[in-house]
Amino acid sequence: MKFNIECEREDDGRWLAEILELPGALAYGTIAEEAMGKAEALALRALAEQLEHGEVRPLDISISIPIAA
Repeated sequence: MKFNIECEREDDGRWLAEILELPGALAYGTIAEEAMGKAEALALRALAEQLEHGEVRPLDISISIPIAA
């Protein structure tokens, strides 16, 4: 399963990030990276809940996290 994050700046200056494949998984931040990080964490929590309640089947997943130098 692959998730895509869409991020855009609102008129008030805040950033809004949304996981397109998970309706309602969106988050605001003061910078784009903050909004995207919050949306990603929300998506992982939603998936964990679905797995715990048997709403979805376990899938092969791959998570890669870049390490800052």
